[in-house]
Amino acid sequence: MIRPDFFYHTLASYGIDFYAGVPDSLLKNLCAYITDHADAAHNIIAANEGGAMGLAAGHYLATGQIPVVYMQNSGQGNIINPLASLTDPDVYNIPVLLVIGWRGKPGVHDEPQHVKQGKVTTGLLNVMGIDYTVLSKEEDKAEAQIQKAVAYMQATKQCYALVIEKDTFDAYTLQNVEKNDFTMSREEAIQTVAAALGEKDAIVSTTGMISRELFEYRTAMNQGHERDFLTVGSMGHASQIALGIALEKQDRRVWCFDGDGASIMHMGSMAIVASKAPQNYVHVVFNNGAHDSVGGQPTVGLKIDLPAIAKAVGYKSVYSVSTPEELQQQLTHLGEAPVFIEVKVKKGNRKDLGRPTTTPVQNKEALMNFLKK
Repeated sequence: MIRPDFFYHTLASYGIDFYAGVPDSLLKNLCAYITDHADAAHNIIAANEGGAMGLAAGHYLATGQIPVVYMQNSGQGNIINPLASLTDPDVYNIPVLLVIGWRGKPGVHDEPQHVKQGKVTTGLLNVMGIDYTVLSKEEDKAEAQIQKAVAYMQATKQCYALVIEKDTFDAYTLQNVEKNDFTMSREEAIQTVAAALGEKDAIVSTTGMISRELFEYRTAMNQGHERDFLTVGSMGHASQIALGIALEKQDRRVWCFDGDGASIMHMGSMAIVASKAPQNYVHVVFNNGAHDSVGGQPTVGLKIDLPAIAKAVGYKSVYSVSTPEELQQQLTHLGEAPVFIEVKVKKGNRKDLGRPTTTPVQNKEALMNFLKK
């Protein structure tokens, strides 16, 4: 495997020292090293991958130095527009080194939401005209690949991608850990909210730990999963899925279980929810200030005022709670919808947390049957 410090310093030897992106589990050791060794102006965890491309382009325009954008391959969709209309040689011809975690690589077992993305990862790069290589797990070979990538970008001013397989980077533990003082766990908060739902209520839960913890709660309580749509992929879009359901099923209360990183990724969606003013919509954001599912890298969730944003865009009832007692009390007094509840929770999750045992199609069909009743 490759040491994260080797990769970081090899790029630095070519004057490459600016990083922007969205963390990925396959890159968590590298991202942790970057967080500990790059200053705040040279490592920006972006709202989404497209935004990271904008940051990278700005850095290049200001310095003439090649920037790095890191992401999971699921983020390729978010960078297609800036790749085609900003950095492309037919437009501004701006070089960016893309570091892409290859989840769902064909032949490697992975979660269902990664299977299709894994199949098309390199194909999307080909379609976009992005030269790439799969980074070697041997440092001498990786060094030669990096040298070739830099030479290509310097000569052509075009983007280049390093595709990262599982277990490419050696272990590294994040030292610069941002902590919060909240005592309620996200899992406890999810259980509290789920237990307060009515029989006809439905939940759309976001990507990652939130859906996993909700699934485990239902299993532990010997309940079915038909009321919950587990958005195992499509990070940042749970609120719009929930809105689509709420507008058509106005006799049911629809809850969106969101995360701070996911809600920030496509924050404009909050304005759309508020503008449609669904009277049966409750948006719950479990905010721990971290991308928990991919290594605990920080978000700006606890550094901004999410309830103030919700209120400003037009949510009718807006609350923020941080204890089980506050949460329980607020659930009995929701007020006029659409409702926004920020639930501040501590970082982390159970180490033995399982994954959904139903397939996405089974989940979809069970929910649709529930909604027909």
